[in-house]
Amino acid sequence: MFKRFLGGSDNASRPQSIPSVNPVDAQKLLSRAKEPTALIDVRERWEYARGHAKGATNIPLSQLGHRANEVPTDRDVLVICQSGHRSMQAAKMLQRHGVTRITNVLGGTSLWHMHNLPME
Repeated sequence: MFKRFLGGSDNASRPQSIPSVNPVDAQKLLSRAKEPTALIDVRERWEYARGHAKGATNIPLSQLGHRANEVPTDRDVLVICQSGHRSMQAAKMLQRHGVTRITNVLGGTSLWHMHNLPME
């Protein structure tokens, strides 16, 4: 479904590439009962309130710096926004805060909705 880019020990100080996944594969990851996955929506509250992927937790990008501790580090984390741009920024920020199992959702909520995936 997606590929993680793991560096060797000589890359330990450099940030790793952020993997990406399309919304259909993201939904498959979320529905795995055996391995829980978190979904973080980094859009602003008013955007989130207009409709979001089912089960997503809202932590706006504008607040993420001081709320990064709310993002789990013990499981895979998917980050979503409206189109995939802000979520990639958020993923990079979270990576700097020590979140290593992070994946960007390409196409964001727009593409999620186009594929008729579960929304709230």
